[in-house]
Amino acid sequence: MRHSAALIETVRIRNGAAPLWYLHLRRLATSCKALGIPLPGELPTPQGGSDRVHRLEVGMRGAQMTERLVGPAEPVKLIISRVAHHPYPHKTTDRAQFERAQDKARGAEADDALLLTPGGFVAETAIYSVFWWEGGTLCAPALDIGILPGVGRARVMGIAGKVEERRTPWKELQGASLFLVNSVRGVVKVSAVQDDSVPSSKQTDELAARFWP
Repeated sequence: MRHSAALIETVRIRNGAAPLWYLHLRRLATSCKALGIPLPGELPTPQGGSDRVHRLEVGMRGAQMTERLVGPAEPVKLIISRVAHHPYPHKTTDRAQFERAQDKARGAEADDALLLTPGGFVAETAIYSVFWWEGGTLCAPALDIGILPGVGRARVMGIAGKVEERRTPWKELQGASLFLVNSVRGVVKVSAVQDDSVPSSKQTDELAARFWP
């Protein structure tokens, strides 16, 4: 199958290195195969210079690279999006649902929006994967609801060990200690959801300290 959208990888460069590059390459190869997009023969490892974001876009016409500054990783205020989450198993440029959700969040003076599936299950935000704690157990939405297999998510699951993947309605997470993650900003705390404060967790702090190799 040929796919008209291009694939995206947003790679963090820290201290002159791209510590999660191997995870980006693994996901890119999987998505290229699934969507019929040729995998570029040579992709030089981004490195050197200042801390920044290296954006790689791969489509039928080859690869394009751009770079930008790293945004803030401060605690994030979320709203529950009225835009339903539909399957997004590959990181492509077809991001209309997330752009609409992000616009609604900005209009509500929030930083991002938490999307739910049509069945009401917690999925992901416009730019982050979602995790939460149930006691000492780390939990995340199940991949089979159609969320993106995020590079940051893969890193957290690799360092945390056991993670419970669940189909969870939002009402069951109210009052839980949530946090977000992506491959650019690492582990990011959630300050509030719909103006309800989110409790912090020392366990989240410990994961954040271990996130970057």
